[in-house]
Amino acid sequence: MADYNYDEFSTGDYNLNQFHGPDVGTKAPNFALKTPLGDEANLLDFDGDFLVLELGSITCPLFQGRREPMSDLVKKYSNVSFAVLYVREAHPGKSIGGHKDYEDKRGRAHQLLTDGEGRRILVDDFEGTAHSAYGSYPNAVFIINKKGCVLFRADWNNPNATKQALGNVVKGKPANTKSYFKPVRPDIAIKTLKMSGEGSVVDFFKGLPILIWKNLIRRNFLLFFNREKYVRPDANC
Repeated sequence: MADYNYDEFSTGDYNLNQFHGPDVGTKAPNFALKTPLGDEANLLDFDGDFLVLELGSITCPLFQGRREPMSDLVKKYSNVSFAVLYVREAHPGKSIGGHKDYEDKRGRAHQLLTDGEGRRILVDDFEGTAHSAYGSYPNAVFIINKKGCVLFRADWNNPNATKQALGNVVKGKPANTKSYFKPVRPDIAIKTLKMSGEGSVVDFFKGLPILIWKNLIRRNFLLFFNREKYVRPDANC
């Protein structure tokens, strides 16, 4: 799948009209993966009462902008497990390009680890099999119970909504939260794109009008009128 690990970002690489990740109340897909250090790990093997799974990469401004508030959640909920599924580079450039092979991908995940990411990092395979199963978006988030049931999902992680949803399920209540798309701070976006290197800034701004329309305007408008599905924290799937 040469097209999966693209070298130049385009909005055409994503289906921004419809998210296809596992729905609330359905079974979360499990995968045998590896850590940045090469150790084997199953995605759904976790010790906490719940798993908060976020998708990301070091070249994704949204993911980078969520790391601090997500770290605060890790500190607050010692009985909850947190993990990052490392996927393809969202905005590759000359310095950090699209992955050339699996070891290249694992090396980028290791870079995230050495950058101070405290959550467990799981590296998807080169073809993005787990990424595809979880909707193929660059910064989705899921809350999963011990039975492997999806309790909450958001195609774009809004830490405030994720915090509210997690607070509810920990209290034994349904997530009962709508997660509206929230742009990242401009300084974080620029810092991330500069780290990616030449080409990433231009590609990002080429797609920006579509990103604003599809995510900030159209998606949030539809979500406002949509009736979300909620299940109890102890749900079976």
